[in-house]
Amino acid sequence: MLGYCTIGTKDMDRAVAFYDALLAEVGAKQLFGMDRIKFYGASTDQAMLAVCIPYNEEPHEHGNGNMVAIPGGSREGVDKLYAKALELGATDEGPPGERLPVFYGAYVRDLDGNKLCFFEMKLG
Repeated sequence: MLGYCTIGTKDMDRAVAFYDALLAEVGAKQLFGMDRIKFYGASTDQAMLAVCIPYNEEPHEHGNGNMVAIPGGSREGVDKLYAKALELGATDEGPPGERLPVFYGAYVRDLDGNKLCFFEMKLG
């Protein structure tokens, strides 16, 4: 259902260094892009995350209530992504833990203030 989502940055080089290292933890890499936008994922036929300098060249704004959720694959994977993000300079928005009986998650803000969730969900 999801093709890709974009999040803004004011410093593409800094964002690329952060997302190259972070998303490598889940087997994703930079797939393609140009100066103002970079697309990450496992392949172009799966959901992707794009980091961009806004097209209108206005300052990027992170939205209240907007969040990108990245599957960790397991509780250990969630913990690893959370620790890696903090190591790369992200700020804590909620340490790893069980939020619901079927949901284990951790929350950070990237270097530009965009909110990320790392999660494992087990239904049924």
